Amino acid sequence: GGEVGGGREGIKGAAAAAGCLTSLSPAALAVKFGARQRSPRCLLVKEHRVREGPGDTHPPQRTLFVINVPPYCSRDALSRLFARCGAVQSVDLRDKPGPGEKAEKRTSKFFTNRTATGFRVAYVVFKKPDGVQAAKALSQEGPLLISTESHPVKTGISKWIARYADSVVDREELKAEVDAYMQDYDKKIAEEEAKAAKEEGLPDEEGWVKVTRKGRKPGLPRTEAANLRVLEREKRKKARKELLNFYAWQHRETKREHIAQLRKKFEEDKQRIALMRAQRKFRPY
Repeated sequence: GGEVGGGREGIKGAAAAAGCLTSLSPAALAVKFGARQRSPRCLLVKEHRVREGPGDTHPPQRTLFVINVPPYCSRDALSRLFARCGAVQSVDLRDKPGPGEKAEKRTSKFFTNRTATGFRVAYVVFKKPDGVQAAKALSQEGPLLISTESHPVKTGISKWIARYADSVVDREELKAEVDAYMQDYDKKIAEEEAKAAKEEGLPDEEGWVKVTRKGRKPGLPRTEAANLRVLEREKRKKARKELLNFYAWQHRETKREHIAQLRKKFEEDKQRIALMRAQRKFRPY
């Protein structure tokens, strides 16, 4: 903590002196996985200037856009790397750039997103705007370390062991979570049905009355629009069948033509076999 706090003022001073780094041009930050690694990689960073509207989770002037983030670089690692530039509010890791929509609160311990396997992009949001400029000034320093002694990143067998241990779930905990989810779902459905029943028969703003009814299977509401779609689909299917055989004589004519084609093909095959026998090139197998 002291090392990070001590170097923060120097980095901010370097950011003010780095006049050649504009907010629009990306800066290359050299990073290495660990101290023993010889060849560094480069993170391309620049200030995020896209205004995304209300509820924006990537506010301009305080958001750093990071490209070429390796798969072993986690949110915690990025937060630690840029903490020397200022207080980090949040880190948003994504497979590709996109608007910063507010993510739904994930409470599940067992059902999570898939693990990323490729390079990604990140949006690092600082609490103050000067953190972005200080982060860009890191390009003038030596390589930053992703895995350190105090914050190691698991790889190889240790990573596989940890992943396997995480994959073994407690059945009782899983059952309790699923039961709680289904209770919330049933409660939500009951509230929606009660609301629909309360509004049934009431005209809307334009004076129309929405007609709904239940199907034979409970829990499957059938609306008027859905019924119309089913009827239209059946009507098209029936029309296609009627067009193929509109009259009985058309049906008989179709069968007669099909039989004639089969006989014609049979005669052609007989002639071809006779010709091959004459040329002594007949190979039945």
